[in-house]
Amino acid sequence: MIDIQQIHHVAYRCRDAKETVEWYQDKLNMDFLVAIAEDRVPSTKEPDPYMHLFLDAGNGNILAFFEIPNSPPMGRDPNTPEWVQHIAFRVADEAALLAAKEELESKGVKVLGPTEHGIIRSIYFFDPNGHRLELTYEKGTPAQMKQLQEVAPAMVEEWSKTKRAPKHAAWLHEEEFKALD
Repeated sequence: MIDIQQIHHVAYRCRDAKETVEWYQDKLNMDFLVAIAEDRVPSTKEPDPYMHLFLDAGNGNILAFFEIPNSPPMGRDPNTPEWVQHIAFRVADEAALLAAKEELESKGVKVLGPTEHGIIRSIYFFDPNGHRLELTYEKGTPAQMKQLQEVAPAMVEEWSKTKRAPKHAAWLHEEEFKALD
């Protein structure tokens, strides 16, 4: 039986390896761990030079990037809204979230939020490659998390049949949507 221990790393494409390392070091205080470069892809044996970067995202989590200069220019799926695909990083608490927002904005990063999600609160911004990033802190109680876990199967089942948002967890965003009413 497969026994997953944790995510070792997630890898994304970048436009410029050096710019990406410097941005994550400067803006998110990540340590640059490792660079690997080859002229051939080890898994497929294809000739395709690349630079593979690994950054420390804390607690054994690694964020990786590939610069692949011989491929067509980097783009994004035009059929997927920008807000869907993102990388979320956890911070300690609300004070850390607000301090991070202030620090990012002082470094010229445009930040959206904080956004209230009931069990978490988040801010959002983009890296120089166009990847959407989220900083969040967890504020949900054990009872709230248990409730969400209990209703998750019913929500997915209802969604699969109706393609309409089930209301089992609508309380998560009540505060965020009050302003719209």
